[in-house]
Amino acid sequence: MSRFGRTAALVYGTVCYAIFFVVFLYLIGWVTGLGVPVSIDTGTQGSVPVALAIDLALIALFGLQHSVMARPGFKAVWTSIVPKPIERATYVLASSAVLVLMFVAWRPIPLAIWQARGALAVVLQAGAFAGFGIVLYTSFLIDHFDLFGLRQVFLAWRGRPYTEKRFVTPQVYRFIRHPLYVGWMTAFWSAPTLSIGRALFAAAMTTHILIAIRYEERDLVAALGEPYRGWRAATPKFLPRVRVRRGRARSPAVELP
Repeated sequence: MSRFGRTAALVYGTVCYAIFFVVFLYLIGWVTGLGVPVSIDTGTQGSVPVALAIDLALIALFGLQHSVMARPGFKAVWTSIVPKPIERATYVLASSAVLVLMFVAWRPIPLAIWQARGALAVVLQAGAFAGFGIVLYTSFLIDHFDLFGLRQVFLAWRGRPYTEKRFVTPQVYRFIRHPLYVGWMTAFWSAPTLSIGRALFAAAMTTHILIAIRYEERDLVAALGEPYRGWRAATPKFLPRVRVRRGRARSPAVELP
């Protein structure tokens, strides 16, 4: 890749990341109904059957794009068309585009399944923001900039080859395998007012996550081998194991320097 091509890739990757970050911030407002002109429960309404059909189609489109473009087989073909340094950035841009389409075309179904009030409403709203915070936090634990394509274009700009990140289990990953997905599901389901539309969105996205995990873990086993297989066998998906020790409590061991 020429110097101009490397610079163009860096600019492209940076723009894709900036678009993603704006879309991510809008997604927070869209789901929670705060700070955005149109949310998941507002906008153009129609009949419930039409809304269900449109909304399910939008979620299916997101699921197909998000899953198919992440598969190694697709990447092998795709990188024969687009340069490898911008493959991940292009994936991020496509995901952002599908989310923007969802924001625009979504048909709200605002009939409430439940509506919390007072302290419970505050707790549930805080839970949604905490979920999005978990998503952002755990993305940094597994290398946020690699996940969203910036590391790839930066290495290409410097003329350095891309190397896969080594397998590590930092912090919360020692206790559960998918804290990022726990964050997404918490954000989607933690709602002071759970409308039919939001429940549909949360249920469909949760289903997508559960299906995606199966393929993602299969790909990781193929790529990482025994270290990942052993960690997967010893670590639960979503909730940490609670171990109850029996017998007399012992003082914690102190390791001297």
